[in-house]
Amino acid sequence: MDPREHPLDETDVDPDPLRQFAAWFEEAGAAGVRAPEAMAVATATSDGRPSVRMVLLKGFDEQGFVFFTGYESRKGGELATNPRAALLFYWDPLGRQVRIEGPVERVAEAESDAYFRSRPRGAQISASVSPQSRVVESRAGLEALAAELEVRGDEIPRPPAWGGFRLAPQTYEFWQHRANRLHDRLRYRREDGDWVLERLAP
Repeated sequence: MDPREHPLDETDVDPDPLRQFAAWFEEAGAAGVRAPEAMAVATATSDGRPSVRMVLLKGFDEQGFVFFTGYESRKGGELATNPRAALLFYWDPLGRQVRIEGPVERVAEAESDAYFRSRPRGAQISASVSPQSRVVESRAGLEALAAELEVRGDEIPRPPAWGGFRLAPQTYEFWQHRANRLHDRLRYRREDGDWVLERLAP
């Protein structure tokens, strides 16, 4: 039997998908999953051309799921014109996936400032010198800019074009590996302010 195989039954999950996510997130960390906070973030242009990349979840609560990036990056630009996204967490040792979809907005500037100050200095420097997603002449040029900023030794302010986004979930899907690809999929969706739980075919 595949050790990842466990039943996922409607009677076993929390009626609140945020609490259910928190439980699975904690279990992923306890199981030794490397970077359980790593998630794929899918965005799309205003005319529907999709793109996806891996980022790190930096916090989640009743307001939503937060990640940070350059506002002028590809995803930042796409979220500015089409402010919706989809998240995907994949925790292979547990045979689990979680999908979350909803509208996205920027976090408050004070929240972005606070998180930026908490980052290692090297990460602050990288965010300051990198025109994220833009064509650059060479890596050497980026390294030279980073070295120049490091030598100055000043406190590094958050770049105005860098900060956080928060996705407010409208749907969650919890996926559990089962034998013969007859997987379990449970979806929560908002209906009149309440969460409705339903099973999807695999």
